[in-house]
Amino acid sequence: MSVLLLNASYEPLTTVSWKRAMSLVLTGRAELVEQDSTRTIRSAGGAEFPFPQVVRLIQMITFAGMRSKGTPRFSKKALGVRDNRECQVADCDERGSTVDHVTPRSRGGDTSWENCVLMCLEHNSRKGDQSLEELGWALKQAPAAPAGAIVFVTARPEWDAWLLPA
Repeated sequence: MSVLLLNASYEPLTTVSWKRAMSLVLTGRAELVEQDSTRTIRSAGGAEFPFPQVVRLIQMITFAGMRSKGTPRFSKKALGVRDNRECQVADCDERGSTVDHVTPRSRGGDTSWENCVLMCLEHNSRKGDQSLEELGWALKQAPAAPAGAIVFVTARPEWDAWLLPA
C-alpha cells in the first residue's frame, strides 16, 4: 500500500511503500501526518504502530529533478490521469485505452500535452490520420498541460487534501 510523502513544506513529493514510510518515521526523519484508523502495524516484540497514509519529512529536501513550476513530463500514465481514463470524444462513455494525436503525426503533429488525448480503440481506429473537423467530432475538453509539477498516478481519495489546489 502506498503512502504519500510530503516535503517539510507540506508539498507532495512522491509515494513510498508503507514500510519505507514507517522506517522514516521510526528513525526520526519524518512525522506521521495522517493515519488509517482501521489498520495497525504490529512488531514481533508486540508493539503497535498506526498505519501511515501521509508522512512529512522533518528536513526540507531538494533534488536535481525537482521542478517548482512548469508542466509535468508527458507520459501515457499521466495522460490517463488528466483524461480520467475516459475516451475524450464527446458522447462516448468508453474507457480510453489508446493515445490519439489530435493533429496527426503524419500532418506534423507532435507528442505533447496540447496534441494528445485518450480515445477508445474504436474511435482511434476510425479516426486514423484524419482531423477531428474532417470527421465532425468534438472533444469533451480541449487538451492542455495539467497544472503543477507532479502528477500522482496512484492518487487516492484520502490524499485529495494534499494534492488538489485549495
